[in-house]
Amino acid sequence: MLIGYARISKADGSQVFDLQRDALIDAGVEPIHIYEDKASGKKEDRPALAACLKAVREGDTLVVWKLDRLGRDLKHLVDIAQDLANRGIGFKVLTGQGANIDTTTASGRLVFGIFAALAEFERELIRERTIAGLASARARGRRGGRRFVLTKTQIRLAQAAMKNRDTRVSELCKELGGITRTTLYRYVSPEGELREAGRRVLQR
Repeated sequence: MLIGYARISKADGSQVFDLQRDALIDAGVEPIHIYEDKASGKKEDRPALAACLKAVREGDTLVVWKLDRLGRDLKHLVDIAQDLANRGIGFKVLTGQGANIDTTTASGRLVFGIFAALAEFERELIRERTIAGLASARARGRRGGRRFVLTKTQIRLAQAAMKNRDTRVSELCKELGGITRTTLYRYVSPEGELREAGRRVLQR
């Protein structure tokens, strides 16, 4: 099944979904399978995107008009696409930069691999700067590191809730203390699988 995602940056009527919606339909996406957000690309809380990523299943293909409709930045795009690949879900871009990306084909996977390599390079630079910054801070007597927000009980609750397709992610975030979706997804995937932060808390 083809699943479409569209986003426009403004909710004041100056932009409309028509162009993206028409392109997705022309690509074979049924109108009822198109998810739409009116939000900035930098805005983390995009309910339609969260619902879309939760709805796609193994064998499906997520289709977007342009790369910039989906992710906040290159790393975010690659993380989403790699998560989809791990779940057996294809990813296809229709136009613009990245129009050759179609992870259901060999050539498309090659193009995506180039994007992934660039994102890995960017991550490595950030990692090196972070390590240098922490070393500098420790030399001055300060300790760094990201604290854990969720408890073991909350993580188990989040796992069970995310495995239920009827769960509203926004309500779950409120129940877990008003955390953001980004924070939730650090610990648990949209399918309820543990992620690195979640595993680290449960192992403590």
